[in-house]
Amino acid sequence: MIKNLDLHNLDLVKELHELQRSSYLIEAKLINFFEIPPLKETLEELTVCGESFLGYFEGEILAGAISYTIDGEVLTICRMVVHPNHFRKGIAQKLLTTVEELNKENAVLNVSTGKENNPAKGLYLKNGYKLVGDLEVVPGLFISNFEKRRPLAL
Repeated sequence: MIKNLDLHNLDLVKELHELQRSSYLIEAKLINFFEIPPLKETLEELTVCGESFLGYFEGEILAGAISYTIDGEVLTICRMVVHPNHFRKGIAQKLLTTVEELNKENAVLNVSTGKENNPAKGLYLKNGYKLVGDLEVVPGLFISNFEKRRPLAL
């Protein structure tokens, strides 16, 4: 079940914080970079990040989450996290599809991931995102940037 996450609910924020730490630790190992900002983020920083969150629940367990921001017609996916115990269950796909369906008025969708994060890159490419380039954000760390353009819903 997918639902909006209320970042005013401290118990839920704690669960989300742990979920993202578990997920981003796997990405950190894939890209050999352990300074990913969400790995260092405090609970307080998470609650005021300004992003909208959707969570995927298996029963009462938060198994995955996606966050995004909207600026005009551009939707930027900020985070996509799935708990390692729930990898390969299609959770990231369901979250991505839901965000796109809920925001049909956004013609441009952007997302970035570590250049070496092949599972994430595969997900975005499979869903019509195009690689627009790789950017070295700190010495030795490259981020792959993706974009999806679609006609505006009438």
